[in-house]
Amino acid sequence: MKKRLCIFLLICLGSPWLWADVPNDKMGVIGTLPATYPDHWVLAHDVGFNHMLNGKVIILDAEQETRNGQFKGTYDTSLIAAVAIAKTRPEMYVYETFYTRGNRGARTDVVTIYDKASLNVLDEIIIPGGKRAQLLPSDFTIRLIDDEKLLLLYNFTPSTSISVVDIVSRKILNEINLPACSLIYPTGKRGFSSLCSDASMMSYQLDKNGKVKSKSKIDSFFDIDKDALFERPAIIDGVAYFPTFNGNLREVDLTRDKAVPGASWSLLTDKERAANWRPGGMQVSGSDSLGNMYFLMHENGAEGTHKNPGMEVWVFDAKNRKRVNRIPLQLPGLVIELSQDKSPWLYVTNVEMNIDVYDAISGKYIRTLSDFGQETPLILFSTN
Repeated sequence: MKKRLCIFLLICLGSPWLWADVPNDKMGVIGTLPATYPDHWVLAHDVGFNHMLNGKVIILDAEQETRNGQFKGTYDTSLIAAVAIAKTRPEMYVYETFYTRGNRGARTDVVTIYDKASLNVLDEIIIPGGKRAQLLPSDFTIRLIDDEKLLLLYNFTPSTSISVVDIVSRKILNEINLPACSLIYPTGKRGFSSLCSDASMMSYQLDKNGKVKSKSKIDSFFDIDKDALFERPAIIDGVAYFPTFNGNLREVDLTRDKAVPGASWSLLTDKERAANWRPGGMQVSGSDSLGNMYFLMHENGAEGTHKNPGMEVWVFDAKNRKRVNRIPLQLPGLVIELSQDKSPWLYVTNVEMNIDVYDAISGKYIRTLSDFGQETPLILFSTN
C-alpha cells in the first residue's frame, strides 16, 4: 500500500506536464454581434412552455456545423411574450408581462427594446392597463408598420384592442378598440386589419399620430364552421394567403386602405384530397423572397388534426397558384420559417424540439440545430 502511494505521489508531483501553465481566462471581455445579422442566422423564440415566466430568444447561425459555432447569444422574454425584429434598425422588441411576486402581485406590461449587437436592453415602454394578450406566441400579435415607425400591440382582456406606439420616440400614441376582432395584419400605407369572430375583417388606416383616419369592414369571406382559416398566413407582396383546415387557400389583398378578399383555390389534387392531406402544426405557413409560399402538411387528416405536425412541406408559386415542390421532412414538424435571401433556407422545429435546416429550393436536408439550450422553440424568425 505504501509503495503504491509513493508511486502515486511521484507521478503527481514529479511529472512536469501535469503542472503545465494553463492560461488565465481574460476577465471583462464583452463580445458583440453584428448590427445586421447574416442571412442564415435564425432566431428561435423558446416560450418555456413548462415555466412561462422564463422564456428566451436564442440566436443561431444555421451555417455552422458545431454547436459552439451555431450559438450566438440569447435574451429573455417573460410570460409567453410577443417578439418583433426590426429590419431597418438594430433593435428587437419584446411585449412581455411581469408580476411583483413572480407569478402574482402587481402586474406590469412592457415593451422591452433590445440592441441586436450587444443584446443589452436599450429602453422599455410601460403599457398601462394590464391588457396584453397572453397566448401562445404569434408574429401577428405584434407588428411594425409605417416603415417601422409605429409598433402595434394586440391586447385581450377579453375585450380586444390595439395599442399604437411611436417606437422611434418611445411614446404610446393611441389604443384602438376592436369589435370582437383579433390580431394584426399590416394593411396599406399606415394601417392594419383584424380577423373577426363572424369571419369578416375590419381594416383601419392611421394618421402620423396613430389616430384612426378611416375604418371599413368586409363581410364574411369564408365559412367559419365548415372550413376555418389558420390565422397565420403566408404574406407575399402585401397579399395574405390563408390556408384552411380542409386544405384550401383564401387570398386577401392587404396593399390597399382596406382588406380585399381575392381568389379561393385548393392546395390539393383530387387524389390528395381523397387521402385527406391537410395543413397542420403551429406556425404552418411561410414565404420566401422569390414569391414562393410554404405549408406544413399531413396525411390522414380529420376534424381536429389542424395542430398535428406535418410530414411534408409543400411549396407553391403564389403568382401561378401552382405547387412547385414537396419537401419530405426528417422528422414531423410543428413550425416553419424561411430565410429571405436569394438562396432561401427552410427552418423546421421538429417534434423533438430541435430545428432541422433544409435548402428551400432543392428540399435537401442540411443539418439539425440541437442542444442549444432550447425546450420549446415554438416560433422562429428570419433575420432579414
